[in-house]
Order: sequence, then C-alpha cells, then structure tokens
Amino acid sequence: MDYTTLGRTGLTVSVAGLGCGGASRLGQTYGNSVGDSVAIVREAMDLGVNFIDTALAYRTEEIVGEAIKGERDKVVISSKSLVIRRGASVHSADFCSGDEMVERVETSLRRLGTDYIDIYHLHGVTAAQVPHCVNEFVPALQKLRDQGKIRFIALSERFISDTTHDAARLALRHDCWDVLMIGFNFLNPSARHDVLKQTRERDIGVLDMFAVRRALSKPDALAETLKIAVDAGQLDAAVLKENVLGFLTENGVAASLQEAAYRFCRHEPGIDVVLTGTGNKAHLAENLASINKPPLPADVLDRLEALFGGVDSISGN
Repeated sequence: MDYTTLGRTGLTVSVAGLGCGGASRLGQTYGNSVGDSVAIVREAMDLGVNFIDTALAYRTEEIVGEAIKGERDKVVISSKSLVIRRGASVHSADFCSGDEMVERVETSLRRLGTDYIDIYHLHGVTAAQVPHCVNEFVPALQKLRDQGKIRFIALSERFISDTTHDAARLALRHDCWDVLMIGFNFLNPSARHDVLKQTRERDIGVLDMFAVRRALSKPDALAETLKIAVDAGQLDAAVLKENVLGFLTENGVAASLQEAAYRFCRHEPGIDVVLTGTGNKAHLAENLASINKPPLPADVLDRLEALFGGVDSISGN
C-alpha cells in the first residue's frame, strides 16, 4: 500500500480508502451479514488501508465502529451528515439547524465508538446549499473541532447531479475547508480544470469518489452514459458504434477497464485518496491492487484526454 499526506491536515493516509457507502454499503445492500461487513473493514485494514469513509446516511457507522475496536489509533475516520432535515428533498432548503448538526455528530461518535472523528463532511451539498453551510454549519463544526470531537472540516459535493462541480467551486470561495470529496473519473475529468487546480494551490486534501461506478463496470450502463454525453454535444456519436475503450485493455495496458479507471484517478495530480467500496474480499483485494499500480502510459492518457477532456455532463453512475 502506498501512503500520502492528506493536504494541510498533515494526516498520513493510504492512497486507497475504503468507502462504506455507494451501491454496496460493505455488502449490506446485497445481503451481507453485519459480521461479513465487519470482516471487509478488517480485511481492508490488514491490506494496508488506514482511511475509512462512512456517513450517517450509509447506516454503516456501527459496522466501522465494531471493526476498529482496539485499533482506533491506526485509522483515519471520515464521516458525514446531510444538511437537510430527515425526509426532505436532497436539493431543498429545508435545512437542519446548527444544533441539530451537532447532535448528528454526537450520534456518529456513539455509533463509531470513538471520542473523535478525523474528518467530518457536510454531505452531498448542492451549490444552492453552500451559503447556508458556510454561515450555519461551519461555525457549529468549528466549535466541535475546538472541543476535540472532530479534527478537520470537509465538504462532499453531489456529483451524481452536479457533474460540473458548481458546489465545489462555490465552496472554494471560502477558506474553511480542510478536505473536499470530489467526483472524478476518466469519463468526466472536468474537476482538474478548476477544482483540483485550486485545491493544490491551497493544500486542501482531496478524496476521489466515482472512480468506478456503473458505467465502468457494466457494458450496458456505459453505452447509456456515453449517449448522455453524445446528446449534450460533448462526444461524437461514433463512440456508440465501436469498442471505444478497447485500447485500455490492449497490449497489456491494463487487465480490465476497472483497473485502468482506478489507475487514472490514483495518479491525477491533486487527488490524495481514491475511494473504493465492496462487500467482497476478493473484489476488495483486486481494487486495492489496481489503485497501487503505476500510472497509465502517456499515450493512453493522451487518448483519454482527446476523447473525454471536454466532458462534464456525466458522472459515470
């Protein structure tokens, strides 16, 4: 496992982070027992992962808490809370209060079985929600930081619907973020043009989500996703009629499309941790091995840039 420094936090973190949400939620979505999911977290730790990302909304905090018992000092824990009231639309302005945000952090601490969380995110924030987050929630999190209950303040964007990073770009107008969670993959590398440039200049740590989602793991989903970019005028329709990504697995470049996708993200300047999630130990080991492999060849990166460098209309989900 390779390690790096997570921006200005100074934390030493594995370049591969275990994501405890996503479609799998440590296999909980697909029928894993709690014990099975605890074993996934422990396996990741045994394989060198020391960065674990969860959230109230994932309902996996208690699993993480069980897995890290007796080893809290060996891991960096990231958790999150949505900024809206329970049951409200994710895009709404029906915000919880600063006091309720504090209660949510306290709930996460109990579920995780710890007295501090290393990185706490405002979760899935839209551009319209950023001003309220800065004015209402950041001060509440700063007080929790002063009390030692969280160490660093973060924000994750809602990339699935904010493929142009409007929330992240607006959030970066305010110097209160130690870490950002950004959607980035080779189908939509648009974050490099603005967001990653700013985070690098300001030494803000970056966690990468969506390195591999449905489009890069299911052929039918890839075709559907590429058509969205074609309809947006960002890709030529020819990509729908040929094996447009075949060059990634030819001539020994990568063993699979997923490996190529992880390597693309892992070596992007400005990205510190690439998140991967699964409920299967063999799949976990495969993903971690991919993230720790060398960069893709320069000519392959050039072809990806020529194809997708102007795309910002799809998330890959």
